[in-house]
Amino acid sequence: MNKKKVLVTGGSRGIGKQIAQKLSKDGFEVFAPSRQELDLSSASSVDLFLNNFKEPLTVLVNNAGINPLGEIVNLADQDVENVMRINFLSPMKLIKGLAPLMIKQNYGRIVNISSIWSIVSKPKRGLYGAAKAGLNALSRALAVELAPHNILVNSVAPGFVDTELTRKNLSAEEIKKITANIPLGRLADTNEIANLVSFLCSENNTYITGQTIVIDGGYTCL
Repeated sequence: MNKKKVLVTGGSRGIGKQIAQKLSKDGFEVFAPSRQELDLSSASSVDLFLNNFKEPLTVLVNNAGINPLGEIVNLADQDVENVMRINFLSPMKLIKGLAPLMIKQNYGRIVNISSIWSIVSKPKRGLYGAAKAGLNALSRALAVELAPHNILVNSVAPGFVDTELTRKNLSAEEIKKITANIPLGRLADTNEIANLVSFLCSENNTYITGQTIVIDGGYTCL
């Protein structure tokens, strides 16, 4: 295709920033809207963004998400609403609004950034895991639905990734304990996640669709 265009949500930091940079190097014209331009916690903001977005989009990467930890008995209704809205409902709304642009071109790639917590779990991750598991299920269903239009849909489920937020939230001792339980013995680099997403978004990916691809250094194998 002459001009490849991609929308990446949450592209200002961490994994999303690395994905945006990698896809830019791959030759994509990258749209990475700020929260002021696209607030995923607000249905009306997503609607406004979609009404104004008329670009002939090639690729959508739903990366933005939040991960507040909490036991089920302590979850406030607003916590539930925010997590489900940002991690599942808004990504689904974006796909609904942008898929017609791909259908018109008879070409598209959609990658939803999920998490290993959609597959395995720990205490306080029920809400986050449920939202990401829903994203995986949506990827499978849409892979079937959109296949006739040459649109491939996949989820990528990272494990522990070495980001600024990870280093902020976890002490050096906590990270040491985590890496001891990862067969490869280290956190993932954001480049490694971005490289996988890059392939799934590329024209080299011609047959992978409907999959949840885990990239965790072997953590979920144990």
